[in-house]
Amino acid sequence: MTQPDMSAAKDLSDDKLDALIEMMFLAAYADEEFSDEERAHFKKSVQSLTDDRLSSERLSSLLLQCEKDLAASDRAARLEAVKARLPDPGARKVALDLAIQVMAADGIIRTSERELIMETADTLDIDRDLAADMVKRLEPKS
Repeated sequence: MTQPDMSAAKDLSDDKLDALIEMMFLAAYADEEFSDEERAHFKKSVQSLTDDRLSSERLSSLLLQCEKDLAASDRAARLEAVKARLPDPGARKVALDLAIQVMAADGIIRTSERELIMETADTLDIDRDLAADMVKRLEPKS
């Protein structure tokens, strides 16, 4: 699985970085399972994304806040919150790409995950065909 170019993400503000992490969190819970593979990929992606800028206490606190926010509202509201913190189309594509990678980490993109991908693309104003291409490049070749 290829990693997107995260060099620009390392300089993001904390708010934008938090939005990318929340997007990955939403992706990890799309199928209501957070597998060991997804968890490992999640942690690796966050470490890479932040260049170890986040302490594990800060990351734990952020994930707890993501859980509370999701419990207090719904996925659509959380996606809108991510969008509001990522006004740049490039950052939104990075967010979607990270989400797709988290969902694909266990080797299977389930129907519920595909639905989240399209919902995310729509919310973040990313063309659905582009989103489908992003998924296709991660699927195993037959």
